[in-house]
Amino acid sequence: SKVRDVGAYLGLVPRRDQSGDCDKQLRITKAGDSYLRRLLVGSAQYILGPFGKESDLRQHGLELAARGGPRAKKKAVIAIARKLSVLLLSLWKNESLYEPVRKA
Repeated sequence: SKVRDVGAYLGLVPRRDQSGDCDKQLRITKAGDSYLRRLLVGSAQYILGPFGKESDLRQHGLELAARGGPRAKKKAVIAIARKLSVLLLSLWKNESLYEPVRKA
């Protein structure tokens, strides 16, 4: 299994409804541990909020939220929560330090 699968394990991916030509994207699946998902979503909201420190994660989330649409901010929060879960697991597995802003 890949590190990226942790987002699906925690229920931070969109539920799908496929039938014929119709492929609807619904709300998140909410599988897995609800407390951990709540912590990740709360952390993502803080990162994207007014007090979040400058980081690559925040920059990516703000770009997603700026795309517009009625639910752009909510989708950006879930996307950052999913990215945060992948980041935390990979940092834990590699025993490496977190760099908020990576050099280009």
